[in-house]
Formats: sequence, C-alpha cells, structure tokens
Amino acid sequence: MPDDEPARNISGGADGGGVAAEFAPGEAATRAEAVVDRLGELYWQKTYGGKDGFECLVRTILSQNTSDVASQPAHDDLVARYGPIDDLAGNLADADHDELAETISAAGLYNQKSAVIRDAAAWVLDEFGSTEVFDEFVVAGDPDEVRETLLSVSGVGPKTADCVLLFAGGQGGVFPVDTHVHRIARRMGLAAADADHEGVREALEAAVPAEKCGFGHTAMIQFGREYCTARKPACLDDPEACPLADHCDQVGVYPETGETVDPADAVEVD
Repeated sequence: MPDDEPARNISGGADGGGVAAEFAPGEAATRAEAVVDRLGELYWQKTYGGKDGFECLVRTILSQNTSDVASQPAHDDLVARYGPIDDLAGNLADADHDELAETISAAGLYNQKSAVIRDAAAWVLDEFGSTEVFDEFVVAGDPDEVRETLLSVSGVGPKTADCVLLFAGGQGGVFPVDTHVHRIARRMGLAAADADHEGVREALEAAVPAEKCGFGHTAMIQFGREYCTARKPACLDDPEACPLADHCDQVGVYPETGETVDPADAVEVD
C-alpha cells in the first residue's frame, strides 16, 4: 500500500476518514473485482464509516455537480459560520437563505444548494428529533431503508444517499456512482454502455465483494482523474500507459483516431 495517499480525492485521501485495510489476495471472481484489486495496487486501501451523518449529508450536497477543490472550501466556510457540529442542523434550518448561499458560493449552484441544505436540516430535526438519532439510524438501520428514506428528501439523489451510507454509516456493499465511476465502468465494459447511474451501481455492487465496494468507489475516482479522464484517457497516447488496460474494453475510445465519445454513443466496429 502506498505510503502517501492522494490528497486530491477528499473522500479517499488524507482528509477522507476511514481506516486502513488490506484485502486478502486471491483469484478475483469477476472482472470488476479484478479491477478493484488492481486499483488496490495503485492506491490506499480503506474501509469507511464514522463520519457525522448530518455533516456528511451536507458535505455531499455541496459536492453535487462540482469538484472537491470547489466544495471543500464551501464546506469549511459553512461549518465556520454555522457550527459547531452539534448545533449545525438547528443553525442551518434557521439560516437566512441568501446568507447561506453566499457562504457556500464556492461550491456553485449555491441558491439551489442553500435551499436543499436548509430543507434537509429541518427534515432531520422534524423526522428524528436530533442529529444524534439520525446518525444512529444511518449506522444501524437497514441499508435499503436508510437509502429509501434519504431519497425521499428533496434534492438528495442516489449518489448523495450512497455516500452517507458509506462514509457515515460504514455500510458494506455500497458503491456510490459519481461521474467518474459512471464513465469508467461503462468505458471498461463493467456495466452496459447505456447504463444510467443506477444501472452502473447495481452492476458494480453485484460484482464486487461488499468489503471492497467503498474502496473501489474512492479509488476509481482517483483513477479517473489520473488516467481515465473524460476527453483524453491515458490509452490514447500510449496503450501501455494505463495500468488497467488489460481489463478494459475501451468502449467509446478510439486510439487510432484519438477520439473519445460517451460509451452510450459508441459505434461498434467490426
């Protein structure tokens, strides 16, 4: 396992929490598991859980449609203005919309996110009475029930719900799908080329052992930033530059022409 974790990936790097773990070596049962095992040779190996449930919910809402570079300062500014953590939900539920929007402006879509965060804070307090009870629900509740409950909150989508299950609840078998995971799984042929985010999640969670899913999520994000970028994956310049080349179907990637397209738009070539 590398000594230094990549700090650019907040959820996997030094600021991401979790505890170091080493997955037992062995013959992978599926290609998706083999991919995750190979990622384990490149990056840190961790299991996750233990983050405050409500703060994790807020942090993930802030990360929607933006990068860690933008959302982390917004999170820090929000906690500085509306914290401490024990009082965060109450303070956010009562927050002025415009003031909150200004506080989180670095994250983009700040008016929309301000409304979602205020509503989520009020929902947690109305539904559970306190963030402590909410946290217990996330950690000890049935994962399917927790996920369904979170998805009932306006502005909370599948990725947000799954990140709360993973990073706060420490639930095994949860493989959140962000834009990197969605692209890479379809490009590599680990999921159908036209699969939506839910289709990719179902394919990965069915093919990757529960204890490896959380690590697979964070490591695949880092791999997507370093090697398998949207417009210029490493294999376009050099087929041997990608450490996962032998596991990849290159759906929508055409080294001969230097082109890439969304896997769903890829034209099969005989």
